[in-house]
Amino acid sequence: MAWRSDAAYTGIMGSTLSGGAVIDVRHLRKTFGRTVALADVDLRVQPGEIHAFLGPNGAGKTTTLRLLLGLLRSDGGTMSVLGLDPWRDVAALHRQLAYVPGDVSLWPNLTGGEVIHLLARLRGGVDQQRVDELVQRFDLDPTQKGRSYSKGNRQKVALISALASDVELYLLDEPTSGLDPLKEAEFRECVRDLRDRGSSVLLSSHILSEAEAVSDRVSIIRNGVIVESGSLEHLRRLSRTSVRATLRHRPPALTDMPGVHDLSVSHDSVSAQVEPAAMPGFMAALASAGIAELVSKPPTLEELFLEHYEAGAA
Repeated sequence: MAWRSDAAYTGIMGSTLSGGAVIDVRHLRKTFGRTVALADVDLRVQPGEIHAFLGPNGAGKTTTLRLLLGLLRSDGGTMSVLGLDPWRDVAALHRQLAYVPGDVSLWPNLTGGEVIHLLARLRGGVDQQRVDELVQRFDLDPTQKGRSYSKGNRQKVALISALASDVELYLLDEPTSGLDPLKEAEFRECVRDLRDRGSSVLLSSHILSEAEAVSDRVSIIRNGVIVESGSLEHLRRLSRTSVRATLRHRPPALTDMPGVHDLSVSHDSVSAQVEPAAMPGFMAALASAGIAELVSKPPTLEELFLEHYEAGAA
């Protein structure tokens, strides 16, 4: 777009042409006194992808984002964001990305519209047509003062400012906090639009359905360490599939089959959680009894998430 600043354009082109990851974090560490916030974080976000960053409060998500924004200095490891060092190149970096925090504070005497324009100018300019479209989509009154806004409306101001920016990278930390379900759906559509135009998104969230609906890849953080990272399809292959079947004949003995969990057999019905390696043998055993009806369901993102956290708590 014509309103993008020359400085931002130069930085974006440089990071795109380099062919590397938009975010490249290796062995990142951060402590606060004796508290270890990040122990050893590896995180990579590729150009043009929506990457969900999942974990409960206290897992290290917000600390990681603050380090990526250059708001904190790391205690170890390396970081590259859009080809820049967040700590040394913070001013140049902030012209080239958009950030939405989970708890938004506004200047009390500025209107929502004035805040949107102020933040947009810091990134190079204002696309008024895009702003007007987003104001309508999120049902925001931009003439009200910041002090009069509810939490949800403050969040809308931050979202509209960020989504109206023509940048390569969006860092979103619990961005739908305070929004109603209809506006959450609008947000998801907007995030998909960003991906369609080639931008990258790092979406930090504890709303698993939101992440599952829009993300291309997922990283799960636990106690300051990334415990799993990959596409949803890849993560599902690492976990158990739910299988329910109605058989024509009495099922064979399935109790001692390795890789089969939570087995329940009742007359002609069978249900179980099956590991990927055990699936061929389990299905062959069911087929030998004649399958009348079969339902197979891969794990949801919530199930994958809980599996990792339950394993860590064990």
